[in-house]
Amino acid sequence: MQTATKQTARGSQAFPLSGMSRDIRILTMICLAIPVGMAMGAFLGVRALILPAILCVPIYGWVWLLFRPSMFVIHPDVIEIIWPLKRRTIARGSIVAARLLSAKELKRELGWCLRVGAGGLWGGFGWLWTQRRGIVQMYLSRTDNLVWLERGSERPWLISPDRPEEFIRALTV
Repeated sequence: MQTATKQTARGSQAFPLSGMSRDIRILTMICLAIPVGMAMGAFLGVRALILPAILCVPIYGWVWLLFRPSMFVIHPDVIEIIWPLKRRTIARGSIVAARLLSAKELKRELGWCLRVGAGGLWGGFGWLWTQRRGIVQMYLSRTDNLVWLERGSERPWLISPDRPEEFIRALTV
């Protein structure tokens, strides 16, 4: 479901994290079913499942509150990334290029990749070690229509804001 981009004060534009792609949605449902299955097993007498089921709650909360961004806001001088419990900014001047990438283009450009951080539950968040580009900062809820932010000598970013074409247009104005 596409959400309208919010125009904020002083010419800033807010773009929520995009909705999950089908494959990410399936992975998320599997991840959410795991603690439910463990809790059911614990209820049926498998006591060894009690602690793992309980531990899933803070881990999943940690991913939702500190790993999964909810919004990307383009301000005149910075991009603000907003999580439920933190914020981060990157200077717009540090971005030398922004472009849309498909999953196929991403694979061709980066080669083999390995996620370091949270993955499968609501998306992939953290670092992406890549064969050809080294470490990439990654905040994805989809596997297509991704925005690549090239940052010169700094680590590139790979994100999935809602309405990625409009995000890139707003960024390059």
